[in-house]
Amino acid sequence: MAVNPKDGPGRGDLLALIEELTLSTWQPSRFEVRLPVAYRGLGAVNHGLETGLYRLRGASSAEIEPHILRNLRKYAHREASPGDSDWNWLSVAQHHGLPTRLLDWTHSPYVALHFATADLALYDEPGVVWCVDYVAAHQLLPRVLREEVEASGSGLFTVEMLSRAAATLQDFDTFRDPEGNSVPVFFEPPSLDARIANQAAVFSVMTDPQASLGGWLERHPELFRKVLIPAELKWRVRDHLDQANVTERVLFPGLDGLCRWLARYYGRRPEEL
Repeated sequence: MAVNPKDGPGRGDLLALIEELTLSTWQPSRFEVRLPVAYRGLGAVNHGLETGLYRLRGASSAEIEPHILRNLRKYAHREASPGDSDWNWLSVAQHHGLPTRLLDWTHSPYVALHFATADLALYDEPGVVWCVDYVAAHQLLPRVLREEVEASGSGLFTVEMLSRAAATLQDFDTFRDPEGNSVPVFFEPPSLDARIANQAAVFSVMTDPQASLGGWLERHPELFRKVLIPAELKWRVRDHLDQANVTERVLFPGLDGLCRWLARYYGRRPEEL
């Protein structure tokens, strides 16, 4: 199954936008439950797919990553005990806001639309939802990784599957495509808490802490589409999500999410300022 890229301006109708994100033609016969598509919503169209780790240290990401993860293990062991797996610790780090080589994605186009419209300061510019066919992307992986995910029949890796294929990040970074480029993997994180489950979370990771998923996708445009959200449509999308109960209160269970939802919901819209 191939997904054609969409780089033009998004259509102004809300229903057309939803349809663009959930095209039935994306559904291959071998998958009957959900589309094999990972979604990532961004509030501004010029925001790319750089990881938190790359934004933190740029070209020195590879040097700093082991130190960050080593100190996380050292100081967090009383509050987080995910075992010895690098993949579990990496998931814990990303989940709690530490800059890592991971990127957050979701199975849900509605969750992606939430993150594309969550920042009211960006309502004067268009947002974007990236959509990636992770099954087709995994078909381009080196044999060991490809066979691991194909044997599961799920289309996505788990941390257990990644641990079998590459016990450490150093092992993982040895995987390359025939041209020597790093490759991406999409995996479902362990359900550390209700937030991950409610957000239908998926992570992507490259086999190089400095590599860009955006750069890899540019070489494989058949595997993704970018659906633009016009600035003038953002409030209609936001109101629709509130009616569908896709809000901070649901996606971030607890008092923090509740307070974020109340502050936005009862705050003034730009036209009221």
